[in-house]
Amino acid sequence: MPGHSALCEALGIEVPLICGAMYPCSNPELVAAVSEAGGIGIVQPLSLSYVHGHEFRAGLRTIRRLTGKPIGVNLIIEQSSKIYLQRVHQWLEIALEEQVPFLVTALGNPRWVVDRAHAAGVTVYHDVTSRHWAEKALDGGVDGFICVNNRAGGHAGALSPEQLLREIGPLGKPLVCAGGIGTAAGFAEVIAMGYDGAQLGTRFIATTECHAHEDYKRAIVEAREEDVVLSEKISGVPVAVINTPYIQHMGTRAGPLARWMLRGRRTKHWMRTLYSLQSIWKLKRSALQGKDYRDIFQAGKSVDGISAVKPAAEIVAEYAAALQQPPG
Repeated sequence: MPGHSALCEALGIEVPLICGAMYPCSNPELVAAVSEAGGIGIVQPLSLSYVHGHEFRAGLRTIRRLTGKPIGVNLIIEQSSKIYLQRVHQWLEIALEEQVPFLVTALGNPRWVVDRAHAAGVTVYHDVTSRHWAEKALDGGVDGFICVNNRAGGHAGALSPEQLLREIGPLGKPLVCAGGIGTAAGFAEVIAMGYDGAQLGTRFIATTECHAHEDYKRAIVEAREEDVVLSEKISGVPVAVINTPYIQHMGTRAGPLARWMLRGRRTKHWMRTLYSLQSIWKLKRSALQGKDYRDIFQAGKSVDGISAVKPAAEIVAEYAAALQQPPG
């Protein structure tokens, strides 16, 4: 089904399906498998290097040896850490040099990324959770939006897919639905609703190509929607995780001092940085070691539709086939 949506046309892909960037689960084999199957896999730089051991440029080339089809790179462009932002600039330049055709930005003004990317003929979409942030990203020149809804894993939004479509659709850019899609029928539904594509994360963790521990994959397969809770203790803002025994023991609400710091204009960045530094290590070990370490498993409400671990290509094929089914 080449060129069936604005997303497919812009990126040269066959199925309007994105494997979203996931820390710590985006290993090269998973990214490549989704792209090779006709969707597009997105590289998460810290996952590529810190978790899976690839120098960034070498990691991109490893993926290129596995597939010649389009891939993307995720860039978190928040201004809170100068050292991290320097690395983002480096990742951007390397991605452009390696002719990566698609960038997904998040948590900042994307103008500087857009200017560099467009000069190289690269498409840029931005993660948004409301029209307010979409308008700011539109001013930054982005080509489309990843609409993160209230069913997403990781940092979920507050609005439903329908609400985001109504709010952001009038801005006139392609929209990708991100969150809560765990079945082929659900994918077809959001495309019929008016989205140009869908981004999946949790569904692609439960694949044979993903290097996450079997405990993590099993937790996704066994979890139901009501087992997904929001924890403030991962990054300082609510993160969707499976309510495992460790999460129950740790609790999901930040303590009084942390909450006070998270409300301050300056101190919130310090507190989020502290949480994030701790979580980078914890999430890595949980994903790779499972219950032998701690069961901190990020996941969205799409767990309700996931009943088995499958090859990524099989998932892409099932989702593509659903678009050819007559409505109803």
